[in-house]
Amino acid sequence: MAGAVFVPGLAFASKDGQWIIEGHGVDPDIEVITIPASEIAGRDPQLERGIAELMAKLKTPVKLPPRPPAPVKTPK
Repeated sequence: MAGAVFVPGLAFASKDGQWIIEGHGVDPDIEVITIPASEIAGRDPQLERGIAELMAKLKTPVKLPPRPPAPVKTPK
């Protein structure tokens, strides 16, 4: 059996020179508590919450920007 060790090749720094994300992870935008019983029952609380968030956004219409003029494809 072979093993492997991976060393990070890069990291991110904030504007004030502090390392960010490395060693901490990324905080979620929306925290969803997962209960093992719901997962055993075949439910996915994170997926369900994600779908609920998207369905709520679909209720707000989005106005598309105007179409730009057609490109000129022939030289003058």
